[in-house]
Amino acid sequence: MKQTLLLLAAALYTLSTWSQKSNEALRKLQMAEFAISHLYVDSVDENRLVESAIIEMLQQLDPHSAYSNAEETKKMNEPLQGNFEGIGVQFQMMEDTLLIIQPVSGGPSEKVGIVAGDRIVAVNDSAIAGVQMSTDEIMSRLRGPKGTRVRLGIVRRGVAGVLPFTVVRDKIPIFSLDAAYRIAPRTGYIRINRFGSTTAQEFGEALKRLQKEGIKDLILDLQGNGGGYLNAAIELANEFLGQGELVVYTEGRAARRSEFAAQGNGTFRTGRLVVLVDEYSASASEIVTGAIQDWDRGVVVGRRTFGKGLVQRPIDLPDGSMMRLTVARYYTPAGRCIQKPYLKGGEEMLDQYHSDLLARYNHGELMHADSIHLPDSLKYQTRRLARTVYGGGGIMPDFFVPLDTTRYTLYHRQLAAHGLINQSVTRYIEKHRQELKAVYKNFEAFDARFTIGDDLLSDLRALAEEKKLVCNDEQYARTLPQLTLQLKALVARDLWDINEYFRVMNTADPVVKQALRILSEGKYEEVLQ
Repeated sequence: MKQTLLLLAAALYTLSTWSQKSNEALRKLQMAEFAISHLYVDSVDENRLVESAIIEMLQQLDPHSAYSNAEETKKMNEPLQGNFEGIGVQFQMMEDTLLIIQPVSGGPSEKVGIVAGDRIVAVNDSAIAGVQMSTDEIMSRLRGPKGTRVRLGIVRRGVAGVLPFTVVRDKIPIFSLDAAYRIAPRTGYIRINRFGSTTAQEFGEALKRLQKEGIKDLILDLQGNGGGYLNAAIELANEFLGQGELVVYTEGRAARRSEFAAQGNGTFRTGRLVVLVDEYSASASEIVTGAIQDWDRGVVVGRRTFGKGLVQRPIDLPDGSMMRLTVARYYTPAGRCIQKPYLKGGEEMLDQYHSDLLARYNHGELMHADSIHLPDSLKYQTRRLARTVYGGGGIMPDFFVPLDTTRYTLYHRQLAAHGLINQSVTRYIEKHRQELKAVYKNFEAFDARFTIGDDLLSDLRALAEEKKLVCNDEQYARTLPQLTLQLKALVARDLWDINEYFRVMNTADPVVKQALRILSEGKYEEVLQ
C-alpha cells in the first residue's frame, strides 16, 4: 500500500509539472468524463467509461501496455507468486464430473484422505456433477481463503454411496519446474515453464539433486516459456555467470539505464550448458538466453524466440485493478534489443503483432534456417569470443532445429482439439490405476515395459467416431507413433507427475535430441572453443 501511495504521489507531482499543452489534454479528458456522467440523457456506468478510456489509450501505445480489472489482476498474479489458496488437487472434467488426477503432495485434500481417482460430486451440499457447470465456476467454489472449510461429497470406485470430507483450505504451491532428471549418464535436464517468485529456489534444489547423481552438463529447457518476473530471470542467470557479468540492462525515454549483473555465487558456472528455445520462449526466457549466449557461457538450440523485450511497470489502481505501462526496453549484454519491431498503435498494430508467428511460418522461417535474412546492421559481437550474434528481435539460436510439421497429423490435432486424448487416458487410468501401480513399482519399470494396448486405442477411436472424426488406414498408421508416445506420457503423468510426462515425450523431441548430439559429438566445443 505504501508503495502504491508513493507511486500515485509521484504521478501527481509529475502531473503538476506538465507543460501547458499536457495540462490542457488532462483537463479536456476530465471535462469529457464530467459532462458524460452528469449531462448524458441516460444514466451511465462511470467505472466502465473510465476503464474503456484507459484500455483505448493503452492500445494506442504498444502491444504490451495493458489494463486488467481487479479479478483479472488476481488471477494473473497467482501463477507468478507461486501459490494460490484452495484444496490442493489436480483435476480434469470428465462427463460433467470433476475427476481428481492427483492430490497435491502434503496438501489439504491429501491430508484428509482424498486420493487419485476420486470424483467430487458436491461442494457445500450443492451438486456440481451432471449440472453443466463451467470449470471456472467449479474452481471458484473450491478455492477460498486459507483456513476456511469446504465440505465435499466424494464418489470413490468400489465404495458405495457418497463419502463426506471436510477440507481446510490452505496455500497451494504452483511450481515453475516441469521436469528435472538425469537424461544421460553425465547430463541433467531441467525444464522451466515460467519465471515466478520461487523459480530460483526450485532450480537450485533440482540442480543440487542432479549434481549428487553425478551430472556435469546441463540442458536447460525454456521452450514455450512465456516469461515472468525480471528478478527471477536475473537470479537464474546468476547460476551460470561470473561475478559482475551483465545479465541485462533496461533503458527508456523517462527511465535511465539500469544494469543488472550476476553476483558470481551460482552453482553451475563451469559445466557445459545447452539452452533450448522456440518461437514461444519470451521475455524473461529471452533475458536468460541472451545473457548466456552473449557471454559465450553456453549454446542455444531451437528456433528464434518470440521477441518480447518491453518493460512494463505495474501501476496498482485504487479498486484493485492494474495498469501495466511500458516504460523501457530490455537489452542483452552485447547491446541487442530483445523486442521485435511492431507498428505503432491501434487495431492494426495488435493484428500484425499477434500474427507474427503465422507470418514466420508462412515465410518458411520455422522450417528453414536459410529463410531468415538479417541485415549486417543487426550484427553484434559476443563478450568473450567475439562471435557474431544477431539483433532485430528475439534470440537467434546457435543451432537451428526446424519445426517438424510431420510429427502430428491432422487426425492427431483433431483428437487433441476435442480433448479426446486426455479423456481416453483418464478413463483408462480410472479402470486400471491399482493394477498399474501393482505391476509397475516405479517409473523406470513402467518406461521399460509398458506399451499402449488395443483397449486404450479402441476406446480413443470410438470417442473420435462419436465426434465424427475419422481417418483412413494410411493416416492412422502415420498418426500412431506420436499418438502412442503421447498416450504413454499421459499415463505416466497420471501415475506419477509431470516430470515423468516429459521423460517420455523428450525421447522423441527433436530439439532435445539435437542438444544431446551437440554434447556427445563435440559440436559444443566447435562453437565455444
